[in-house]
Amino acid sequence: MTEPSFTVAVIDPSRARAAILEEGLRAAGIADVVIIPDTADLPAQVAALNPDVVVIHLESPSRDILEQMSGLSRHVERPVAMFVDRSDAPMMQAAVDAGISAYVVDGLHPQRIRSILDIAILRFQAFARLQRELVEARGELADRKIVERAKGILMAARSLSEEEAYKLMRRKAMNEKSKIADIARAIVTTADLFG
Repeated sequence: MTEPSFTVAVIDPSRARAAILEEGLRAAGIADVVIIPDTADLPAQVAALNPDVVVIHLESPSRDILEQMSGLSRHVERPVAMFVDRSDAPMMQAAVDAGISAYVVDGLHPQRIRSILDIAILRFQAFARLQRELVEARGELADRKIVERAKGILMAARSLSEEEAYKLMRRKAMNEKSKIADIARAIVTTADLFG
């Protein structure tokens, strides 16, 4: 799943653990591995590096780190795999809320890194697809609401039936080579200005 040309950022304050991760990544065919030993201002560091995948390894994640990871996943939009030595249910939930794609407790084994990264990438892509679909669905719902409101305005202003109001907007949209929702927005905006 992962490609050899991927850049992987490894965030780990422990040089020994970072070396294990780096070795596992290189053994898995990932040639471009960059170690970030300092967790201060992670979003800026990762944004400057612009890796394809972020791997973070900590003994136990802190709320501060998870907040930074949340900012990271929102702004950099990259899959994040987190390895921790110890965890509890609230930390796991916080990691999920922060957008961590893979959260592995006590499981840093070099031979498993590749498959964990593959899962993290697939989960990230699935989540991104769901986010896009949600944005599209919300947009369609907003468009339907504005069309309904515009129909109501036309029905009241011109004594039209619902079907006649819709046909009028559809005809106007076709003549102007635009969307019905755009025509509806113009009608609502005009009505708001004069209403």
